[in-house]
Amino acid sequence: MKIYTKTGDKGTTALIGGTRVPKHHQRIEAYGTVDELNSFLGLLRDKIEPIELKKDLKKIQNELFNLGAFLALDPNKEKLANGKNRLDIDTIDESSIQFLEQKIDRMNEELPPMTNFILPGGHETVSVCHICRTIARRAERKTTLINEMETVNPLLVKYLNRLSDYLFVLARKLSKDLKIEESIWQAKKN
Repeated sequence: MKIYTKTGDKGTTALIGGTRVPKHHQRIEAYGTVDELNSFLGLLRDKIEPIELKKDLKKIQNELFNLGAFLALDPNKEKLANGKNRLDIDTIDESSIQFLEQKIDRMNEELPPMTNFILPGGHETVSVCHICRTIARRAERKTTLINEMETVNPLLVKYLNRLSDYLFVLARKLSKDLKIEESIWQAKKN
């Protein structure tokens, strides 16, 4: 597989299905943001120790690759001429979302109740986790923007929403595991 094709040298790229669009097209912005998130999740996975968390993050990274492929798919060319789906990959479904919810619930059981907003930071690993969370929120916003123009599988939006929740709770769990005191947002100076 050749890395450079020169087909994008004039500022366009192809969606899955062959349709050429500008590189600033909303679909490109959305799956590019998912790709950015996936890269930062790789960094987070490299920084954490518990093997179970590493496995969870790798599973999430694989699902994000699939999610990005669905965002890159031209909605008018989802089916091949023979009627089969153009993409032969796992879709994001309710079990993907349930996985995140179960992990959130399990982590939350170990954490003290939240009574204030929390400032990101305290440890580099926790900060990377918060960066992942904010990129997940941006990916969600960009995906909902596409949905205003053409239908997007609602489970993709739901997954990104739940993923940002997962990453927030994971940041809190990492703070606890690393014995880092959470910094509370103070709305007033005194």
